[in-house]
Amino acid sequence: MTTEIRLADYLNTKDADALSMLLNAYATDPMGGGEPLSLEVQKSLASKLAEIEGAFSVLAWVDDKPAGLINCFMAFSTFKCKPIVNIHDVAVMSEFRGLGVSRLMMAKVEEIARERGCCKLTLEVLEGNTLAQAAYRNYGFSGYELDEANGKALFWEMPLS
Repeated sequence: MTTEIRLADYLNTKDADALSMLLNAYATDPMGGGEPLSLEVQKSLASKLAEIEGAFSVLAWVDDKPAGLINCFMAFSTFKCKPIVNIHDVAVMSEFRGLGVSRLMMAKVEEIARERGCCKLTLEVLEGNTLAQAAYRNYGFSGYELDEANGKALFWEMPLS
């Protein structure tokens, strides 16, 4: 078994197709919402990501098959006055789970974050996704809090459409 972990080239057709396929597989999973991406999103995802300054994706290939994906976006910590990498999507195809693919991809994201002078990595995870939570804890992530008395930060959203 050969595993390759690398940055995606959004303008490369093979990478763009893998990105779309992997994200769609994640979207159709119950932890991704259980609904496929629209055909328009699948078609334009890589080109739109290429337009976003600070966006990057890490792809995992196992025996030259797309196995995993992490989509990231640069952000900024005002308290530290340093950049942050926000991990937006983490997906590993079911046939490749348990092989350490997510750990290898996380290591690549961490390497990139350190090269860019980042002070931390951030991500959100569903309360019910205990497998992902365990993997993130094993990698060193924990709930964010400034003061235990005030509790952990919550990730909220306000849809605009």
